[in-house]
Amino acid sequence: MPIVGQSTETTDWVSRFADEVIEESERRAPGKPVVVASGLSPSGPIHLGNLREVMTPHLVADEIRRRGHTVRHLISWDDYDRYRKVPAGIPGIDGTWAEHIGKPLTSVPAPAGSAYPNWAEHFKAAMVTSLAELGVEFDGISQTAQYTSGVYREQVLFAMKHRGDIDAILDQYRTKKAPAKKQQGQKPVDEAELEAAEGSGAAAEDDGSGSAAGYFPYKPYCGQCEKDLTTVTSYDDDTTELTYVCTACAFTETVRLSEFNRGKLVWKVDWPMRWAYEGVVFEPSGVDHSSPGSSFQVGGQIVGIFGGKQPIGPMYAFVGISGMAKMSSSRGGVPTAADALQIMEPQLLRWLYARRRPNQSFKIAFDQEIQRLYDEWDKLGAKVADGSALPADAAAHARAVGTAAGELPRTPRPMAYRTLASVADITAGAEDQTLRILSELDPANPLSSLDEVRPRLDKAEAWINTQVPADQRTVVRAEPDTELLKSLDDEGRASLRLLLDGLDTHWSLDGLTHLVYGVPKVQAGFSADAGPKELPPEIKVAQRTFFALLYHLLVSRDTGPRLPTLLLAVGQDRVRKLLGA
Repeated sequence: MPIVGQSTETTDWVSRFADEVIEESERRAPGKPVVVASGLSPSGPIHLGNLREVMTPHLVADEIRRRGHTVRHLISWDDYDRYRKVPAGIPGIDGTWAEHIGKPLTSVPAPAGSAYPNWAEHFKAAMVTSLAELGVEFDGISQTAQYTSGVYREQVLFAMKHRGDIDAILDQYRTKKAPAKKQQGQKPVDEAELEAAEGSGAAAEDDGSGSAAGYFPYKPYCGQCEKDLTTVTSYDDDTTELTYVCTACAFTETVRLSEFNRGKLVWKVDWPMRWAYEGVVFEPSGVDHSSPGSSFQVGGQIVGIFGGKQPIGPMYAFVGISGMAKMSSSRGGVPTAADALQIMEPQLLRWLYARRRPNQSFKIAFDQEIQRLYDEWDKLGAKVADGSALPADAAAHARAVGTAAGELPRTPRPMAYRTLASVADITAGAEDQTLRILSELDPANPLSSLDEVRPRLDKAEAWINTQVPADQRTVVRAEPDTELLKSLDDEGRASLRLLLDGLDTHWSLDGLTHLVYGVPKVQAGFSADAGPKELPPEIKVAQRTFFALLYHLLVSRDTGPRLPTLLLAVGQDRVRKLLGA
């Protein structure tokens, strides 16, 4: 069933596309399953920009399923694309991989140490695992399997027969200069924009083989060196006899295309051919696909040659990242879905894609911003629970927490991410200490097991361990700072006494929050319960000074985790020792 609580005036972008796709599918193929599609090239790590290529149709397909319709979400693995370059920063590869440039991705060896048979399968596997964790249901199609088994043979022969018509369409755009592409590395990592369409067949591929014999929309892979550096020199429509020469190794061969399966249509012909073959009704495209003269625009004309129609295809915007810490230096590239899922629950990652329209860019946080995102997510959950969330926000939440198949596995007791991260930081993963601290957050309802706060706790621990630099980690002092304690004036010593005197009766997260904020109020002659409107501005200054003193005495820094969490983590006995009791 559709997401509840919607009206026609307030439906979210997913519902609007679902309406349009269902209507268009009934017009094109009444009574048949609705077909939506994505395309991914496993030419390297499939990053979070590429994930938008999948999440956009997934969310629409899932809404269609909720309404009781049968829908297929196809993911075409473009694993028969050529290997274009050796990516930087991939463990287990070296300069020798350059010799494979021009071969199909499935003919390139996997990085050393991989359990997979080839390059494509190695990078595909990580994405498949992530999509399963995200609850994405899809039908995967290997383009290597499609081409090499002859599934597309009739389409290939048809394209060759109508090569003149295809050439005429392509020729309309050949004089138009393509917009310059942004090079990776031009911006700092925390400002990087991930090109969402990169790696989904959008790489700079030529329009086909041009020679004295004319234009051909088909590229054979060489029978000797396996590369696609080939030129078709002749073709006979009646016999389907094709001759090509390889510019890399000078090998030449004559084959019957009606029996030959070692080659593929060039990208601008291959994509619209698949639209027609699969009956695709909805497939988004990145900004580089949607510009004038791009593959999506040109494909919209070429698809008619194959007797099909162009899908409804919203352009989707860039996905950015804020902060990558260690990952950028160790991986040498932008983060993947697996990287994001290491530090955040699937629900949060789904929500980031669901809450923004496809043409809106957004950032995924790997730095401290992830704590704010989690706060926002938890607040939305509370609003949904009490019925105060706006309809579109409630719909995005529902799409994030589950699919038509059911709710995604969740953390039974989702404590604040920033609290879990602080505890993980202080305890360095010691489970007994972690359980003690988290149980003391709410003594009236203590944890019985860390399983109650997993997997969120595991994600927070991973964030601390992989994304927070060592010099920003919290290290509690082993001994009191006697010099600082001796240097305190009467007011400073009095503030510590007030805090220490209240520890016993305030030893919980809420209690310690009340206590640490209340000490400067009491010293200034106000009630610890006094609200901001009752207090002069000087109190905020006094609070900041008091907090800085506590941080210096506990962790030798000006700042650190929230003080109530830090105090609980350090433990009452050690707090008393470090504060000079």
